[in-house]
Amino acid sequence: MERTLKVGTPTVLELDGPVPPNKVVFQDDGEAAYFYAVDTSRPQGSQILDAVSIYEVARITDRSKPATVGIRWSRDGEKAALLLGAQPQAVFDFATKRAYARSNFPSTSSWSAAGHAWSDSAMVGCDK
Repeated sequence: MERTLKVGTPTVLELDGPVPPNKVVFQDDGEAAYFYAVDTSRPQGSQILDAVSIYEVARITDRSKPATVGIRWSRDGEKAALLLGAQPQAVFDFATKRAYARSNFPSTSSWSAAGHAWSDSAMVGCDK
């Protein structure tokens, strides 16, 4: 899934995984953008497993230009990657309960106890 958007314009992109109950959500709230790992089998209000920061709108120097946001699921449905243009920004690995983000923010969470530090190996399986 790919969509062109203007950074800083409130936007929500949701994509169910090929294997329920995994789902991911990209949200630009006008000030910042986040990527969420979601488990749709959990009760409302507790479905978000983890969230990572993608960007702060004020720090994007070319925000007047359209940006392409893409979400790719691995074939096995266990990983989801978020790309800005062709550049991977974050990956959720539902099988290992691990998140990776170029921003490394937040640095850790209860779901991704090993942290959110980026690793190129996280993209294995999420390529086209």
